[in-house]
Amino acid sequence: MLEFPRPKIGLSGRLMVLTVAFILLSSVMIYVPSIAYFRLQYLNNKIAGAQIASLAVEGAQNNTLPVYLEAELLANADVLAVALRRDSARFLMLAGDLPDTIDAHFDLRDVGPFEAIADAFTTLMAGDGRHIRAMNAPVHGGGDIIDIVMRERPLRHAMIDYSWNVAGLSLVISFTTAALIYFTLHFMMVRPIRMLTQSMVGFRKHPEDTRHEIRPSKRLDEIGVAEREMAGMQIAVRQSLKQKARLAELGTAVSKINHDLRNILANVQMVSDRLLSVDDPNVRRLTPSLIGSVGRAIDLCTDTLTYGGAREKPPRRLFFELAPLISEIGTGICQSPHGNIRWLNLIPADLEIDADPDHIFRIVQNIGRNAVQAMNGHGTVRIDASRDGKMVVIDVADDGPGLSQPARDHLFQPFAGSTSEGGSGLGLTIARDLTRAHGGDLRLLHTGPDGTAFRIEIPDSHIIAAGNVNLHAKG
Repeated sequence: MLEFPRPKIGLSGRLMVLTVAFILLSSVMIYVPSIAYFRLQYLNNKIAGAQIASLAVEGAQNNTLPVYLEAELLANADVLAVALRRDSARFLMLAGDLPDTIDAHFDLRDVGPFEAIADAFTTLMAGDGRHIRAMNAPVHGGGDIIDIVMRERPLRHAMIDYSWNVAGLSLVISFTTAALIYFTLHFMMVRPIRMLTQSMVGFRKHPEDTRHEIRPSKRLDEIGVAEREMAGMQIAVRQSLKQKARLAELGTAVSKINHDLRNILANVQMVSDRLLSVDDPNVRRLTPSLIGSVGRAIDLCTDTLTYGGAREKPPRRLFFELAPLISEIGTGICQSPHGNIRWLNLIPADLEIDADPDHIFRIVQNIGRNAVQAMNGHGTVRIDASRDGKMVVIDVADDGPGLSQPARDHLFQPFAGSTSEGGSGLGLTIARDLTRAHGGDLRLLHTGPDGTAFRIEIPDSHIIAAGNVNLHAKG
């Protein structure tokens, strides 16, 4: 069996159909009481006309009219008979050819709304052969009740004509109103929503294609807010995708570079080992630091090749004295061509830390190098540490000019939170990742014209295993 696709009705079409349906429903609700009121008015007009005709009879001599004049009065009043009840007496004022039976009786003096509606629809549904009797009080006195007998056919046809007029007028109003609402809402709501939807669908399929980027309008309503938020989201997602693509390309390039760099550093290590046999005291003093740095560089290259630079190896934790490691870092930084830098190591000689020495070396080195670059080669870097219970706290402070506002806003974001012009922002990111790998955290204590200070918090390994510390919540 063939299945034909169902036609898709858009939001505009549904809106127009619903508008027409609701207006027609409102018209029906108005029509029901109005047709009942029309019938009552029609009957009251007939009774009023019959009352006027009866006055001619009362003015005639002996209350008698010629037959032709009586027939003319009945024809003009469009009734078959007129009776007047006065002082509990009933007088037949005018009479023509009366039917044998009366099909329905209606007393209009005290009729309720629901009864009037039911009588109106009974008249519409009846045939054309009925004769009815209607009575009401005279309009301007002259008796107690005017009672008439009439054919129902003219009333029914008048009600049908009235119904068709109401239906036609309702259709014209419905479609006119629907068209006005349709075009108004189409340009105010449907068209912008359709453009917003098309942009979302296109952006989902091809986020890198700028042709699907929405152009927000200057509207201040909810649609304008949605357009601006959508445009901002597209820009943010597109930038994030570009950054991830650059990071992927960078990771591939770094892996290739590290492969060759590891081989070069291996040769440097072999040459450095021979420096131990040189008798110069300065060479003997600096050679262990050089060998250690080259060894760390080789290990870093190996780790990068092994893990693709996407994650760090778990820390190999052990207890060691922190002060000598910090002095070694300072020797390497202060020997670099950055001017007159004072490396002030204030760490107690007996302070031990439970951490990976290579990771702590890289953490402090990245923060210290950023401090040296911020001070333009002239200033002091102060390193202090203390044990706070089962945690070691290391403070690295400088007397530089402080961090700029963009650097503070994106402090630990790669390629966005650089503390120096031309930097990549990876130093602080790597330092924080290494700190958090120890279960600790790295955070900014303060920054300003008098300098910048970072705090490194490294809890002992057994505290991490027990789950009694949560430093990441501090930011």
